[in-house]
Amino acid sequence: MTPVRRRDLVALAAGLAVAAWLLVRAWYGDLPALRWWQPTPLALLALAEALGARTLRSRLAAEREARAGRGPTAVDGRSALLRPVEPMLVARLAVLAQASAYLGAVFAGIWGGVLLYVGPAAGRLAEAGDDTVVAAIGLACSAALVAAALLLETACRVPPSPSDGEDRPAR
Repeated sequence: MTPVRRRDLVALAAGLAVAAWLLVRAWYGDLPALRWWQPTPLALLALAEALGARTLRSRLAAEREARAGRGPTAVDGRSALLRPVEPMLVARLAVLAQASAYLGAVFAGIWGGVLLYVGPAAGRLAEAGDDTVVAAIGLACSAALVAAALLLETACRVPPSPSDGEDRPAR
């Protein structure tokens, strides 16, 4: 599995921002009002992935230290304090991280396109002021989801073994 390319995420977000801007420009008066709570699922998912990345990174580091003989070990050489991390769990988290990175880029593009239209229109349209705040919150939550997903993906990478001699992650 190859890591997510940042340029793919940027291209996806930029393309959807242009498309969303064109659609909002054409049908802004017909769209339902934006509410403050609409971007909160993105924020909750970003928080869950950031916490998951932090937990996974610390568990894998403790497991590596136990294998190297530096941490508290049980008879089989694994950590006596932590359950070993299942490889399938790490693989599933890596897939979740990649999917979330793309989802965050999609929503960042959509919220960015909305913000590109309602931001300048805030002075001349009554609803645009509130919609600008919601779009900015949505864009921030989407960016947070992309960042948390990339952090989780990085935590799922297998570090090179000392015998490799290379600085690239093993696949």
